[in-house]
Amino acid sequence: MAAHGGPPLRLTETTAGEMREAAATIAKILDLDDEDAAAEAINALLDRYPARPRLERVPERRWSLRATAPHDAPAPWLLSTAALALALWLSERGYCAWGRCAAPGCDRYFVDTGRRSPQRYCSTRCGTRVRVAAHRDRGR
Repeated sequence: MAAHGGPPLRLTETTAGEMREAAATIAKILDLDDEDAAAEAINALLDRYPARPRLERVPERRWSLRATAPHDAPAPWLLSTAALALALWLSERGYCAWGRCAAPGCDRYFVDTGRRSPQRYCSTRCGTRVRVAAHRDRGR
């Protein structure tokens, strides 16, 4: 987290519980496919965990937009940063360009970065696994 401008992560039982709760909150937004509901949920997070976006020079790129949230704890920083990122993505795409992997047995999420057809799988591996299974089923 510190590499992305966040506070140092000292994992304790309390911190781990807070991070699980934060991840569950973010997952609820990633499960939404209605733009208005997503915007409302993201705005609620931004109200509760305001982010201070700043442009910073980083070695890998010339400039990077980072959230310097006024939060010293990892979970509020994660919520603040995720809310800012999802807000930017929703405003850029105009729709919920994210989701849960459609592969049976996979519970991972993805952010759709493609330009053509909507993404359905978290990885090439999951997509290939589903296509191979469908091909085998057709052959039976």
